[in-house]
Amino acid sequence: MLRAVVFDMDGLLIDSEPLWVRAEIEVFGGAGVPLTEDDCALTKGLRVDDVVAYWHARRGFDAAPADVEARLVARVVELVRAEGRALPGVESALAAARSESGRRIALASSSPTPIIEATLQRLGLTRTFDVVASAENEAHGKPHPAIFLRTAARLGVSPLECVVVEDSMTGVIAAKAARMKCIAVPSDLPTGPSAPPRDARFVLADAIVASLAEMSSALLERVSGDVP
Repeated sequence: MLRAVVFDMDGLLIDSEPLWVRAEIEVFGGAGVPLTEDDCALTKGLRVDDVVAYWHARRGFDAAPADVEARLVARVVELVRAEGRALPGVESALAAARSESGRRIALASSSPTPIIEATLQRLGLTRTFDVVASAENEAHGKPHPAIFLRTAARLGVSPLECVVVEDSMTGVIAAKAARMKCIAVPSDLPTGPSAPPRDARFVLADAIVASLAEMSSALLERVSGDVP
Protein backbone atom coordinates (compact mmCIF):
# COMPACT_ATOMS: atom_id res chain seq x y z
CA MET A 1 0.00 0.00 0.00
CA LEU A 2 1.30 3.46 -0.92
CA ARG A 3 1.40 5.61 2.20
CA ALA A 4 4.07 8.22 1.44
CA VAL A 5 5.79 10.01 -1.44
CA VAL A 6 9.32 11.32 -0.93
CA PHE A 7 10.67 14.08 -3.15
CA ASP A 8 14.24 15.04 -3.88
CA MET A 9 14.79 18.80 -4.21
CA ASP A 10 17.65 20.07 -6.38
CA GLY A 11 16.95 19.64 -10.07
CA LEU A 12 13.50 18.23 -9.32
CA LEU A 13 11.49 20.91 -7.53
CA ILE A 14 13.82 23.81 -8.27
CA ASP A 15 15.96 24.51 -11.31
CA SER A 16 19.05 24.71 -9.14
CA GLU A 17 21.51 22.56 -11.07
CA PRO A 18 22.73 25.54 -13.16
CA LEU A 19 23.10 27.48 -9.92
CA TRP A 20 25.14 24.69 -8.36
CA VAL A 21 27.37 24.57 -11.43
CA ARG A 22 28.00 28.31 -11.27
CA ALA A 23 28.73 28.15 -7.56
CA GLU A 24 31.08 25.19 -7.90
CA ILE A 25 33.01 26.76 -10.76
CA GLU A 26 33.35 30.02 -8.81
CA VAL A 27 34.22 28.54 -5.42
CA PHE A 28 36.54 25.76 -6.56
CA GLY A 29 38.15 28.13 -9.06
CA GLY A 30 38.85 30.49 -6.18
CA ALA A 31 40.49 27.59 -4.35
CA GLY A 32 42.77 26.89 -7.32
CA VAL A 33 40.71 24.06 -8.83
CA PRO A 34 39.29 25.10 -12.23
CA LEU A 35 36.19 23.06 -13.09
CA THR A 36 34.11 22.74 -16.23
CA GLU A 37 30.38 22.04 -16.45
CA ASP A 38 31.23 18.43 -17.35
CA ASP A 39 33.37 18.19 -14.21
CA CYS A 40 30.45 19.38 -12.10
CA ALA A 41 28.19 16.72 -13.61
CA LEU A 42 30.44 14.04 -12.10
CA THR A 43 29.33 14.94 -8.58
CA LYS A 44 25.65 15.66 -9.25
CA GLY A 45 23.42 14.47 -6.41
CA LEU A 46 26.24 14.13 -3.87
CA ARG A 47 26.33 15.81 -0.50
CA VAL A 48 28.34 19.05 -0.37
CA ASP A 49 31.07 17.57 1.81
CA ASP A 50 31.36 14.64 -0.58
CA VAL A 51 31.71 17.03 -3.53
CA VAL A 52 34.49 18.91 -1.73
CA ALA A 53 36.21 15.65 -0.74
CA TYR A 54 35.96 14.38 -4.33
CA TRP A 55 37.87 17.34 -5.78
CA HIS A 56 40.27 17.61 -2.86
CA ALA A 57 41.33 14.00 -3.44
CA ARG A 58 41.69 14.41 -7.20
CA ARG A 59 42.98 17.93 -7.69
CA GLY A 60 44.03 19.09 -4.24
CA PHE A 61 43.77 22.64 -2.91
CA ASP A 62 45.42 24.58 -0.11
CA ALA A 63 42.23 25.89 1.48
CA ALA A 64 40.66 23.90 4.31
CA PRO A 65 37.90 21.64 2.92
CA ALA A 66 35.49 22.92 5.59
CA ASP A 67 36.08 26.50 4.40
CA VAL A 68 35.46 25.55 0.77
CA GLU A 69 32.29 23.74 1.82
CA ALA A 70 31.04 26.76 3.75
CA ARG A 71 31.73 29.11 0.82
CA LEU A 72 29.96 26.77 -1.58
CA VAL A 73 26.86 26.51 0.60
CA ALA A 74 26.74 30.27 1.10
CA ARG A 75 27.03 30.92 -2.64
CA VAL A 76 24.28 28.44 -3.52
CA VAL A 77 21.98 29.98 -0.90
CA GLU A 78 22.66 33.41 -2.39
CA LEU A 79 21.86 32.24 -5.92
CA VAL A 80 18.73 30.35 -4.88
CA ARG A 81 17.34 33.37 -3.04
CA ALA A 82 18.03 35.65 -6.02
CA GLU A 83 17.30 33.41 -9.02
CA GLY A 84 15.73 30.11 -7.96
CA ARG A 85 12.63 29.08 -9.90
CA ALA A 86 10.30 26.11 -9.68
CA LEU A 87 10.50 23.46 -12.37
CA PRO A 88 7.39 22.63 -14.42
CA GLY A 89 4.73 20.55 -12.70
CA VAL A 90 5.78 21.06 -9.08
CA GLU A 91 2.37 22.17 -7.84
CA SER A 92 0.41 19.44 -9.65
CA ALA A 93 2.90 16.74 -8.64
CA LEU A 94 2.66 17.66 -4.97
CA ALA A 95 -1.15 17.64 -5.21
CA ALA A 96 -1.08 14.22 -6.88
CA ALA A 97 1.26 12.90 -4.21
CA ARG A 98 -0.95 14.07 -1.39
CA SER A 99 -4.17 13.05 -3.18
CA GLU A 100 -7.51 12.58 -1.45
CA SER A 101 -6.24 9.53 0.40
CA GLY A 102 -4.21 11.67 2.78
CA ARG A 103 -0.86 10.23 1.79
CA ARG A 104 2.06 11.85 3.57
CA ILE A 105 4.74 13.67 1.61
CA ALA A 106 8.35 14.37 2.49
CA LEU A 107 11.41 16.08 1.12
CA ALA A 108 14.75 14.25 1.37
CA SER A 109 17.68 16.20 -0.02
CA SER A 110 21.45 15.90 -0.16
CA SER A 111 21.64 19.65 0.37
CA PRO A 112 22.39 21.10 3.81
CA THR A 113 19.62 22.77 5.79
CA PRO A 114 20.43 26.39 4.79
CA ILE A 115 19.95 25.54 1.11
CA ILE A 116 16.77 23.57 1.80
CA GLU A 117 15.32 26.45 3.81
CA ALA A 118 16.25 28.99 1.12
CA THR A 119 14.64 26.81 -1.54
CA LEU A 120 11.40 26.22 0.33
CA GLN A 121 11.09 29.92 1.07
CA ARG A 122 11.82 30.88 -2.54
CA LEU A 123 9.21 28.44 -3.87
CA GLY A 124 6.62 29.15 -1.19
CA LEU A 125 6.72 25.56 0.09
CA THR A 126 7.70 26.07 3.72
CA ARG A 127 4.53 24.39 5.04
CA THR A 128 4.09 21.79 2.32
CA PHE A 129 5.92 18.70 3.59
CA ASP A 130 5.18 16.49 6.58
CA VAL A 131 8.90 15.78 6.94
CA VAL A 132 11.91 17.69 5.62
CA ALA A 133 15.20 15.81 5.87
CA SER A 134 18.78 16.69 4.96
CA ALA A 135 21.45 14.08 4.33
CA GLU A 136 23.86 16.34 6.24
CA ASN A 137 22.59 14.54 9.35
CA GLU A 138 23.48 11.07 8.05
CA ALA A 139 26.77 9.19 8.29
CA HIS A 140 26.62 8.71 4.51
CA GLY A 141 24.98 10.69 1.74
CA LYS A 142 23.30 9.42 -1.42
CA PRO A 143 23.76 6.95 -3.11
CA HIS A 144 23.66 5.40 0.38
CA PRO A 145 20.00 4.82 1.34
CA ALA A 146 20.31 6.31 4.85
CA ILE A 147 18.45 9.54 4.09
CA PHE A 148 15.47 7.67 2.65
CA LEU A 149 15.35 5.10 5.43
CA ARG A 150 15.39 7.80 8.10
CA THR A 151 12.73 9.77 6.26
CA ALA A 152 10.45 6.73 6.17
CA ALA A 153 11.01 6.21 9.90
CA ARG A 154 10.12 9.83 10.63
CA LEU A 155 6.98 9.46 8.52
CA GLY A 156 6.06 6.33 10.46
CA VAL A 157 5.85 4.14 7.35
CA SER A 158 7.71 1.17 5.93
CA PRO A 159 10.19 1.81 3.10
CA LEU A 160 8.06 -0.66 1.11
CA GLU A 161 5.16 1.79 1.39
CA CYS A 162 7.08 4.71 -0.17
CA VAL A 163 7.59 6.04 -3.67
CA VAL A 164 10.61 8.30 -4.20
CA VAL A 165 10.70 10.94 -6.94
CA GLU A 166 14.27 11.71 -8.07
CA ASP A 167 16.08 13.44 -10.91
CA SER A 168 19.63 12.11 -10.40
CA MET A 169 21.06 8.66 -10.87
CA THR A 170 22.66 8.98 -7.43
CA GLY A 171 19.20 9.44 -5.92
CA VAL A 172 17.63 6.60 -7.88
CA ILE A 173 20.31 4.21 -6.63
CA ALA A 174 19.72 5.38 -3.04
CA ALA A 175 15.95 4.90 -3.37
CA LYS A 176 16.26 1.38 -4.75
CA ALA A 177 18.83 0.49 -2.08
CA ALA A 178 16.21 1.55 0.48
CA ARG A 179 13.77 -0.91 -1.18
CA MET A 180 11.50 1.93 -2.23
CA LYS A 181 9.76 2.34 -5.55
CA CYS A 182 11.13 5.19 -7.62
CA ILE A 183 9.94 7.55 -10.33
CA ALA A 184 12.82 9.17 -12.19
CA VAL A 185 12.60 12.60 -13.77
CA PRO A 186 16.03 12.77 -15.43
CA SER A 187 17.25 16.31 -15.96
CA ASP A 188 19.42 14.99 -18.82
CA LEU A 189 16.47 13.49 -20.72
CA PRO A 190 17.35 13.67 -24.44
CA THR A 191 15.29 16.26 -26.30
CA GLY A 192 16.35 15.85 -29.94
CA PRO A 193 17.85 13.44 -32.49
CA SER A 194 21.36 14.73 -31.81
CA ALA A 195 21.02 14.71 -28.02
CA PRO A 196 23.38 12.42 -26.09
CA PRO A 197 21.86 9.24 -24.66
CA ARG A 198 20.41 9.30 -21.17
CA ASP A 199 22.33 7.41 -18.49
CA ALA A 200 21.31 3.79 -19.15
CA ARG A 201 21.18 3.10 -15.42
CA PHE A 202 17.89 4.98 -15.15
CA VAL A 203 16.24 1.67 -16.08
CA LEU A 204 16.59 0.91 -12.36
CA ALA A 205 13.68 3.28 -11.76
CA ASP A 206 10.14 1.89 -11.76
CA ALA A 207 8.97 4.67 -14.10
CA ILE A 208 10.62 7.49 -16.05
CA VAL A 209 8.84 10.73 -16.92
CA ALA A 210 10.03 13.83 -18.74
CA SER A 211 8.82 16.27 -16.07
CA LEU A 212 6.82 16.48 -12.87
CA ALA A 213 3.89 17.61 -15.00
CA GLU A 214 3.51 13.96 -16.07
CA MET A 215 3.18 12.71 -12.50
CA SER A 216 -0.31 11.71 -11.40
CA SER A 217 -1.98 9.84 -8.59
CA ALA A 218 -2.68 7.02 -11.05
CA LEU A 219 1.02 6.76 -11.93
CA LEU A 220 1.99 6.67 -8.26
CA GLU A 221 -0.51 3.90 -7.54
CA ARG A 222 0.62 1.90 -10.55
CA VAL A 223 4.29 2.22 -9.60
CA SER A 224 3.54 1.26 -5.99
CA GLY A 225 1.59 -1.80 -7.08
CA ASP A 226 -1.69 -0.60 -5.59
CA VAL A 227 -3.34 -1.11 -8.98
CA PRO A 228 -2.49 -3.59 -11.74
